[in-house]
Amino acid sequence: MELHQVRYFLALARSLNFTRAAEQCNVTQSALTKAVQKLEQELGGGLIHRERQLTQLTDLGKLVLPMLERAYAAAESARTSAEEFQRKEIAPLKIAIGSCVSAAIIESPLAEIARFMPGLQVELIEAETQDAVEMLLNGDANAAIAGDELGELPVRIDHWRLFRERFLVLMQRDSDYAELAAMPADVLEKAVWIECIGSEGGSHLWRNLFPAGAEPKIGHRGRQLGHLQHLVSAGFGLMLWPEHAPHIPSLVTRPIVGDLLARDIRLLVVAGRRYSPALEALIKIARVHDWRAGYPVQPAPAALEESSARRAPPCRPTRRHLNDNGSGVAFSAARLRPTFRPAKGDRS
Repeated sequence: MELHQVRYFLALARSLNFTRAAEQCNVTQSALTKAVQKLEQELGGGLIHRERQLTQLTDLGKLVLPMLERAYAAAESARTSAEEFQRKEIAPLKIAIGSCVSAAIIESPLAEIARFMPGLQVELIEAETQDAVEMLLNGDANAAIAGDELGELPVRIDHWRLFRERFLVLMQRDSDYAELAAMPADVLEKAVWIECIGSEGGSHLWRNLFPAGAEPKIGHRGRQLGHLQHLVSAGFGLMLWPEHAPHIPSLVTRPIVGDLLARDIRLLVVAGRRYSPALEALIKIARVHDWRAGYPVQPAPAALEESSARRAPPCRPTRRHLNDNGSGVAFSAARLRPTFRPAKGDRS
């Protein structure tokens, strides 16, 4: 059946008059009659009792009427959504986030896109890096934000290095560890740890942190940063924490002496596909954003006493972080029109 046949039948079912239904559909009465007859042939039975003074739906017509109404409404909704998409009134953007990567790092770019694209509809999907790559290739995600632990990526994946992110140590605010300005290796070896499982927080971190032969004392594990921080707050141990990730107020972070642990955060998309307006904007903003504007590490108590100015709460982006690109240059819709197409390979 064709959509115009359904539309003509619905108009006839409402008016129960061929002449008025034809006027409503802006077609001749003969064209409407032929369309309804063809629909009846496809459904295998009559839909309308045709009488001179009384036109009524048959039992089959009454049966299929609600189903045809839903089908027509769905088709109209799809058409309207497509028109809004073409006018950029709806701009969907699905982003896969590595399981141990904080979504806080893209807060500022997304806020900037929303300024000139009010129809932005963001969907964040938590996934391991390998799963995120598969989601990109299958079309289940438009972009992915992940660490560099996966190694060599498929040739079909374009990727850009956004910034280098350090790992800090997360601990209770009132713990003895919080008295230290930085965490030395000998202290870390004796501590009990909570591990974030996944490609973004795997065993390679421990190999870089401890000397050969030394094993971390891992007491608890999990896959979500937001959940595991509550174990730290309960006193179950320390945790490696991305410096850009926000955390609950009862915790503080300290750097590791020598900054032994860091990773590259990358933006991944599928090469060769036409970018949607929202994805085009994300790529452009990500490439010019000042990712060096990190979040402050809380100083040790001694340093707090020496400083007369109050520092910002840990891992909370300031208004400058949210609205500036670090250089004082404001974005505009004109600068972010979809004109950029990258070549294949890494764009560091």
